[in-house]
Amino acid sequence: MSKVFTITEGLENMGALRTGGQGSVYKGRRYGPIITAVKLLPTPIHTESTDDKNFRNFQNEVEKLKKVNEEPNPNVVKILNSGITESGSFPFIEMEYIDGPDLEDLLKPPHEAIFSIKEIIKLADQLANALSHCHKVSVKHGDIKSNNVKFNVHTGNYVLLDFGLSAMSDDQRRTSIRHAGAIEFMAPEQNEGLMYFQTDVYSYGIILYELIGGQVPFPLKDNGETARNAVMLAHMESEIPDVMELRRKNLPESWSDEKKEMQMQVPAWLLQIVAKCLQKDINNRYANGIELQEALMQGSIGAISPTHPDESWNTEVLLKENERLQGLVLYYQENENKQPAQVVSNEPADSKAVRMSKPIFIMFIILLCGFTVFSAVVMDKFGGRIYNGVVSRLFKPSKKATDSAASSKIIPPQKKDSVQQPKASDYKDESNIPPEVDSTADSILRNIQRAKQQKEDTQFYRDSVKKADTSNLNF
Repeated sequence: MSKVFTITEGLENMGALRTGGQGSVYKGRRYGPIITAVKLLPTPIHTESTDDKNFRNFQNEVEKLKKVNEEPNPNVVKILNSGITESGSFPFIEMEYIDGPDLEDLLKPPHEAIFSIKEIIKLADQLANALSHCHKVSVKHGDIKSNNVKFNVHTGNYVLLDFGLSAMSDDQRRTSIRHAGAIEFMAPEQNEGLMYFQTDVYSYGIILYELIGGQVPFPLKDNGETARNAVMLAHMESEIPDVMELRRKNLPESWSDEKKEMQMQVPAWLLQIVAKCLQKDINNRYANGIELQEALMQGSIGAISPTHPDESWNTEVLLKENERLQGLVLYYQENENKQPAQVVSNEPADSKAVRMSKPIFIMFIILLCGFTVFSAVVMDKFGGRIYNGVVSRLFKPSKKATDSAASSKIIPPQKKDSVQQPKASDYKDESNIPPEVDSTADSILRNIQRAKQQKEDTQFYRDSVKKADTSNLNF
């Protein structure tokens, strides 16, 4: 297949991907395996000079587009290069090539005519993210339609393509719109060649409407001038048809009754977003992609009931309550840092009560149990000794009391035969008497012990004498 023209040095033309009134897209290849997508603008630029108005406008718009890729975004195509073709002098924009089907193909057989609710919300979120990213750097896309949104088969993301209309001047834009093939996605103001941030918001609403209902609100019957004018007039004056009725008609026959019923429960907050995006007056739409993305996020977490679409105030109530709770948390955190920790109790205050934290109370109980067990073991092994020692210490008579008791017990001497002999248990070993005890009673005890010892010694002597042999003794 012969190449129609050369794009530029180092960039090979591999054939057209699609053509239209707003330009054609070709598949390009740089030296090596890198594949790109090249957007050719329909208005040629014959002189690459700042004196040429078309070239100057093109350069200015391209500079804006470069801001889109200053911060990478997974839902926006990367713009790689721009310039003028070597033959034909057409301005071009070289972009990353996204491998995968576009949204228009995904809505045709063998695919279903409508998307599931889960996939609609996924695309709504990712496309809103793309618009928010572009509008933050003041770039208006101006040509959002189903075949400019591609599904990347390698990442699973939906990607916004083709910023060709963004690189055109206002005059070029008005001319290209007259020949545009996707007029059913255009906002009412685009009929006059105008483009605002709200224009992208309107086209975003048309895409969501198509995913929900299975078709755009005002389909183009043919490419004739009459049909095109009818569609443009409908966008400007006609009411948007009920998208849920279209969804019910386009439910796939292959789905079970249970799945059909479930897929008819489109969230009310999503329908409200679509309705606001498709307002005729730009002032009644979301101001830009940033505001649109915030509304989508609030709606998805707002828990609005599908049967009560007027309960959108729930979102505001939840947000205010969240702010209030965050304020309370900060307040208590500041007070915790300023004041020492206190044990909170529901009981009435008592000045005599001793307050104790739970961890300290548990430790106290553990120590008390350990001390009790230790005491039981000690008493089991040494209880008798400790008891005798304590009793002897508690009931041991003092020195003065012993002296008086001893003196009171002095008995006058009696006859030897009438004296009662003391028992052996009444005497104690002298070694057991404390050295510091020196009383009359102690002296008496010592004397009794000596007398007993002498008596025993004498008896022993008499017994030995009786047994001795005295026959040889001379007197």
